Order: sequence, then structure tokens, then C-alpha cells
Amino acid sequence: MTLLNKVAIITGAGSGIGRATALKMASLGAKIVATDIHEANAQETISLILARGGEGVFAKCDVTQARDVEAMVGLALSAYGKLDIAVNNAGVGGVMANATDVDEAQWDLVMNVNLKGVWLCMKYEIPAMLNGIGGSIVNVSSLAGVLGFRMNAPYAASKHGVIGLTKSVALEYARKNIRVNAVCPGFTETPMVATLVEEAPKMEEFVMKSSPMRRLGSVEEIADAIIYLADDSASFVNGHALVLDGGASIQ
Repeated sequence: MTLLNKVAIITGAGSGIGRATALKMASLGAKIVATDIHEANAQETISLILARGGEGVFAKCDVTQARDVEAMVGLALSAYGKLDIAVNNAGVGGVMANATDVDEAQWDLVMNVNLKGVWLCMKYEIPAMLNGIGGSIVNVSSLAGVLGFRMNAPYAASKHGVIGLTKSVALEYARKNIRVNAVCPGFTETPMVATLVEEAPKMEEFVMKSSPMRRLGSVEEIADAIIYLADDSASFVNGHALVLDGGASIQ
């Protein structure tokens, strides 16, 4: 597998799955545009890429703001002249609470980042791909996008929405050489999961027992799946939501 000279935007690239994907794609020859709402984190990701002989640029991007997203795509085009791959990974976890105890501001935050953010990214990424030879988009959903998630309904609703959005846009551009897929990670070793366990200590046992494999996924495992979907080796995979959960969803 090679991504030589492919140009890839990765949102939420400052840590976790986003950073792991950026590093792996760069090692396969891709030129990376790493973005995050925390600019220092995205800059650190690019520093790691450059230190390993890769190529990339960083930018601060709030995916809920159209001007930021437009600028992010513009950076890819100005730096490298095209866009081949987009990994729409930026997301937030929300708070652990019953649906009736979630306040409106928290609901709006989760939906705006996790769902509106993915839509906004595709809104600007797709025209850039159409101006080239097409491309591949991978949206990051969640196991909570295919199952209910007690005590975090906004998160589950947003991630279900990502899958519906992915399938719909995949249909719209299937004949224009743009593929749109999603990955649905189970509990993975990320800062988001670490925060979840810290805020609700009882979640630690639940998280560890959620998978029949009795372990968390690694960010590298999720990155490998993202790269597969982004690569031409998955050229006939379109509108698919790939679940990576160690078997949690089959119990």
C-alpha cells in the first residue's frame, strides 16, 4: 500500500486517532494537512511527521465554523495544489448524563462538532476533489453510531447522524470518483476515553468488559482501517460503515 504524493486533510489531528492516522499516512508518502482546534497540538503532529522525513503543514481549525473549514481546504490547495483524501475525525465526547439532564448548550456543542462539523468539511472538501480526479473521504463515527449509548444520547445521536450523512453523500458522488466511508471505533486508547473514565470511574470496568477481547483498541489499529478505506485498494468500497470494536457489537 502506498499513498505516495497523495494530499490528505486530517481534522482532529492533534492527538489520538487523528495523530496516529497522520503519522501513518505520512510514512506511506502522503502530504498531510493536520488541523485541530488546538493549534499547538496540530503543530506537534506535523513536527513529528517532519522529524520522520515526511511532509505536511498544520492549521488551527474549528470545524463548526465555515470560514475555518474553507481556509483549511484552501491551505491544502495552496500548499499542494490538490486534495485526494479527507479524514473527518474531529469530535467531542459530551458529558455522561441522562438525556433529560443534558442542557441545550451541551447538546448543541456535541451535534455541532460531531455532525455539523463533518458536513461542513465535506461541503468544502468535495468541490476541491471534483476539481481534481476525485478522492476518498473517511468520516469517523463510533460504535455509538450503530448502538445506543446509555448516559450519552447526544453523542450517540451525532454519531448515528455521521453514518447517515456518509451513506447519503456516498450516493450523491458515486459516479464522480469520490468515495465516502466511515469507521466506527469501539472504546479506543484515546484522550477522550481517558477523560470519560476519569469523569465516571465506574465506566472503567464497563469499558474493559465491553469488548469480548477484553482490551481497548489502539489508535494505530483504527488508523490502519482508515488508511485502507482511503487507499485505492478499497476502490469498490463506498458508503460503508466499518465497525472496529473487538466484537462488542455482536454480543
